[in-house]
Amino acid sequence: MSEVAATLHLDPMVYAEREVIPPTSADRLLRRAEGLVVPLFARHRSARQRKIVPLVHGHAGEVSALPDEALAGRAGAVGQRLRRTDTPALADLAEAFAIVREASGRLFGMRHHDVQLMGGHALMRGMIAEMNTGEGKTLTATLAAVTAGLGGRPVHVVTVNDYLARRDAEKLGPLYAFFGLSVGVVVAGMAREERRAAYACDITYCTNKELAFDHLKDRLVLARLGGNLRRKVKLAERRDDNALLLRGLHFAIVDEADSVLIDEARTPLILSGEADATLESTLMREALQVAQALRVGVDFVHVAHQGRIELTGAGYGRLEREGEVRGGVWRNMAVREDMVGKALTALHVMLRGEQYIVRDGKVEIVDEYTGRIMAERFWSDGLHQLVELKEQVALSPRRSTLARMTYQRFFRRYRHLSGMSGTVQEVSGELWEVYRLPVARIPTHRPSRRKVLTDIVFPTAEARWQALAQTVRRFQMEGVPFLVGTRSVAASLEASRQLGLAGVDHRVLNAMDEAAEAEIVTGAGLVGQVTIATNMAGRGTDIALGPGVHEGGGLVVIMTERHDSLRVDRQLAGRTARQGDPGVFIAALSLEDAILANCPLAHVRLLARFAGHFGLQPLARLTLRLAQRHAERDHARVRRQLLHADEALENVLAITGTLE
Repeated sequence: MSEVAATLHLDPMVYAEREVIPPTSADRLLRRAEGLVVPLFARHRSARQRKIVPLVHGHAGEVSALPDEALAGRAGAVGQRLRRTDTPALADLAEAFAIVREASGRLFGMRHHDVQLMGGHALMRGMIAEMNTGEGKTLTATLAAVTAGLGGRPVHVVTVNDYLARRDAEKLGPLYAFFGLSVGVVVAGMAREERRAAYACDITYCTNKELAFDHLKDRLVLARLGGNLRRKVKLAERRDDNALLLRGLHFAIVDEADSVLIDEARTPLILSGEADATLESTLMREALQVAQALRVGVDFVHVAHQGRIELTGAGYGRLEREGEVRGGVWRNMAVREDMVGKALTALHVMLRGEQYIVRDGKVEIVDEYTGRIMAERFWSDGLHQLVELKEQVALSPRRSTLARMTYQRFFRRYRHLSGMSGTVQEVSGELWEVYRLPVARIPTHRPSRRKVLTDIVFPTAEARWQALAQTVRRFQMEGVPFLVGTRSVAASLEASRQLGLAGVDHRVLNAMDEAAEAEIVTGAGLVGQVTIATNMAGRGTDIALGPGVHEGGGLVVIMTERHDSLRVDRQLAGRTARQGDPGVFIAALSLEDAILANCPLAHVRLLARFAGHFGLQPLARLTLRLAQRHAERDHARVRRQLLHADEALENVLAITGTLE
């Protein structure tokens, strides 16, 4: 590590990260304009990645003739050249890729395809490589990870869940070890010393949440010490309780980049600690009682598509009268409105089976993007306790905010940021505007054989479930495997109930059974297997087709609800017909789906009722797509507002020198 730092001219006493200057209003306008223009050159950018392919092939003969020891020695020589610059020459990248490709072939029997070489080149150039699902993004990442590691840069490979972090670190460990690179993994539940040891490795596999929160913990340590960053790090290394976890933010490869950088960027990261809630527990109970007595549409409005509650004039009047009757802290207008507002949110926004589940007497948060449990995560400022009161479970300690950061601000601090995803075309402008990340579209290794059938829209959810159950039952008898995609845990349980009533043998994959996730997903392509999956649970795990399934037309994926983003729909479609396999994708929707029910556009809901009454399928499909487009725009607006607020806060706090 010290040799690497010296060669790169990196001071190990400095916490490495890119300095990001909050933009002015003019800067924001310029970025918005650039975000409209930059995506137009995606095709040209993609074509430029092809340049590395013939250069890599040019080294194939000579590197294949080298014994293992000589091949590793050749990699070390390339690494010496890579360490002399922050922008490696194309020739050096090609030689490094050729060596990694040869080593992978010897160790795993898997040599990188040409399209994976293109993807690796895009990662090294600080881009998002858009590669279709099943094109081998995991192996593609090794090209950039090994090359950056040889060049002396600590690498963070960011995945979306603990299982993938462990799996990839273990699976690819022998390849990194071949080049003398150490591999660490950071997952939930690890002790502080274990985390520090993992981050000290050359390559660290971790989830976005664990990584971001560990960085926040480091920022708290640095903020306590005072002084400039160099002196802070030196002091931090003198005491174990102040020792930093990370070595800085050098080189990141973000897998499923759209999920991490876009979808999850709507919610700020909040590091919280336990606070004394003895005096507030009574107030919370009273607030919940008051909230339960308030009438929707009269005392408050539930803005479903934005997930928030707005009190009406009548509602404010009710609370003022409650303050006069109850006295005490209830006379404080700000306190009573804040607490009752949170209580209303707990009752009407936080829904069991969607935002959370109750397991073993505890309220556990569900990641809305993956359907997985977010272990040891809590809503802050009393909201979690109000949900616990609603569900009548034991109260956990109240959480108070210690530090706050957005994903936008965190990932922009990396000196080198890149990523991979199968679905970023729709948000390529935002990726450039926020992260300065251009998108390079990588072609498929084999032509796609996926059949996308026309959406079927039913007038009611009940009609949809019944038709789905009967269809699946009929084709299951012919050996066709099905993957039924649902939007929430509650929807997965309803789908399971309907299939059970129809006598369909099936397996359910949702946040209630995350331990069996990989095994369930892997078997979803077997003959006659029916699997119900919450949202994108199992993402990152290949579904292999069983014997005879290929000849029968492949895996059939059925989407039962449109998501808030067309990208998530495309992700689900990408679960079938990978690497040239056959497969079918179809959407079985209803006019009672949440995407329409939560849409605030009255004319869209009116068109939906008209389409349902007269059985107009084209119009019904149009209304669902219009509702989805509105949700996409609304989420983009929320992300933009969150980023602007974060930048404004950064400007203010920069005066005191404490950003977190």
